[in-house]
Amino acid sequence: MAGSTFQAAVLRETGAPLSIEPLTLAPLEPGDVLIRMHAAGLCHTDREAMTGAFAVPPPVVLGHEGAGVVEAVGSAVQRVKPGQHVVCTIYAACGQCYYCRRDQPMLCDMVVPNHRAATLSSGRKRLRDAAGAEVGHFLSVSSFAEYAVVPEAAAIPVPDDIPFDRACLLGCSVITGVGAALRVARVGLGDSVVVVGSGPVGLNVVQGARLAGAGVIIAVDRRADKLERAAAFGATHTMLGGEDLAAQVRAITGGRGADHAFEAAGVIGSLQDSVDCTRPGGSVTILGKTDPNRLVELRFGSISGERRILRSSLGGAKAADDFPAYAQAYLDGRLCLDELIDRRLPLGSINEAFEDVERGDVIRAVVVMHE
Repeated sequence: MAGSTFQAAVLRETGAPLSIEPLTLAPLEPGDVLIRMHAAGLCHTDREAMTGAFAVPPPVVLGHEGAGVVEAVGSAVQRVKPGQHVVCTIYAACGQCYYCRRDQPMLCDMVVPNHRAATLSSGRKRLRDAAGAEVGHFLSVSSFAEYAVVPEAAAIPVPDDIPFDRACLLGCSVITGVGAALRVARVGLGDSVVVVGSGPVGLNVVQGARLAGAGVIIAVDRRADKLERAAAFGATHTMLGGEDLAAQVRAITGGRGADHAFEAAGVIGSLQDSVDCTRPGGSVTILGKTDPNRLVELRFGSISGERRILRSSLGGAKAADDFPAYAQAYLDGRLCLDELIDRRLPLGSINEAFEDVERGDVIRAVVVMHE
């Protein structure tokens, strides 16, 4: 494969559309895995890289939700082999640092520096453009391409039976939302849950709460069409966002408030709403994103009563365990993935699809390749 050309969506300049252009691969290093990419989901984080809200040095191939087939492996790779179906994770943990030794691979010391530099775990780049210049790897994945090189720890085997366009969603939106319910907040049997925001992450929180056996699942959004979808994912109650949200939640939960609230809208005001919806001793998990330098204010009295406020970025992910488990849950009919996809498109239409993402017109659009 080294030296052969393939098509990729390259960010050449912040604020500009992606450029579809031919790239080549440098020879694999010992820890590299070459993946023939079959499907890649479009995520708001990719859009943030395009606009500059997420700083990454161009040129870089974007995309971080990806699924495909292992084409080749480096000489030191042991956990995957050619022919296996894999889903990519952005957390290619080193397994040796302070956090990895404490079973917190999502906090690995090596991950963020590589993400910021657009390199693989080796600190180097394997992609080359037509002029021979290096092209970066977005979040160590770069799934908006016909082929991707990732670190061994970023390629997680999944059952062959799960279609690639469904499997790729496990890499970010699914593990973020479902994991927030199961791993971070630890929703329990019969618990009451309120989810503010019914986008791709919020919907997955809803179905994570359903999988946990929550008794009451309240979905909140400003769009009625999104609430209809939340009901299909397992919400027992739906509410249009607005005034008196906390009062409505208390009315449903016996006057106490919810055991767990999830802020999945990325709106500063909804964070206070989420806190107000919880009972004393409840938890608030923050999933939505906003300007990282923006100050957040909360009424001090609202966080009394042993409430826990948590921030989760990828659902406490342990991808090596979670991806196969969630894939099997889909195959068993317990996890909704088909219903997340509103649009499938070829790589050449990716800029048009990002306009839909920006408007909030799709839950997930998926680039399909090699079909």
